[in-house]
Amino acid sequence: MLDFLPAAVRGVIASLLLALNTILCCTPLFVVAIFKLLLPFPAAQRFTDWLMSHIHEAWISNNKAWMNLVRRTRWHLSGLEGLDYQHSYLITSNHQSWVDIMVLQYVLNRRIRPLKFFLKQELIWVPVIGLAWWALGFPFMKRYSKAYLEKHPEKKGKDLETTRKTCAKFRHNPVGIFNFVEGTRFTEAKHAQQQSPFRYLLKPKAGGIAFVLDAMGEQLESIINVTIHYPGGRPGYWDLLCGNVGEVVVHFQELKIPPQFVGKSYDQDGAYRLEFQGWINQLWQDKDALLGQMHQEFPDRH
Repeated sequence: MLDFLPAAVRGVIASLLLALNTILCCTPLFVVAIFKLLLPFPAAQRFTDWLMSHIHEAWISNNKAWMNLVRRTRWHLSGLEGLDYQHSYLITSNHQSWVDIMVLQYVLNRRIRPLKFFLKQELIWVPVIGLAWWALGFPFMKRYSKAYLEKHPEKKGKDLETTRKTCAKFRHNPVGIFNFVEGTRFTEAKHAQQQSPFRYLLKPKAGGIAFVLDAMGEQLESIINVTIHYPGGRPGYWDLLCGNVGEVVVHFQELKIPPQFVGKSYDQDGAYRLEFQGWINQLWQDKDALLGQMHQEFPDRH
């Protein structure tokens, strides 16, 4: 434990450990990725995928080690019973901070397969880690504005096509597909701009989850609906590095996928789209109520 050191010093140490961990894990990852490209045979593909998955898990485990080193965070976890490493899941969560991803990796590592989440295409150019995401098969999405689509209608539906191609790669292997339904991090300004009907959440965007269910719904065991609360206030990534995240509350709710939502076309079936949006909105109402309970049981301490 390094809690006797000033927060800034802990932050520098954690940053160096994160960088070292990334370099040490990415080096063998890239070597395996090269072999995967050179050996396009089913047995070789399965073996290289297995190796890269375990390298990914090792990276997360090492991150857990430095997180515990800079601060012994108090974790309040519930609902983890029944998760199976051999099953595929669709995971979603409320989104308050980039720390959310580290929290989910910390808790779910080796309980289910490593999370793969949709990334903006520009992130592939992030030094080292962007190439690692590509090697691990993370789906990169190119998002188009409404104004751009009006000028280039041929691009409409390309995001769905990318989702389907990516998910097809996971059809025969257990996977944890992750999607932030809100699409962006919660801030008071965004909350006001949206005129969100929820107290602690932004409006949900159902399309991303619906696309995954369309592409691979029959393979998925269930949806894991995650709710995260930080009693110390929403932390930034530097707060995590400095060991300033003292307490985290996380609830996991495993939901069976309604059969009427599997294999349907979200962009072409209007009745299904409305029904699915209603289902997601109800989940968000329940999540907002749960966050209210969390704020009462674990009140803000910042």
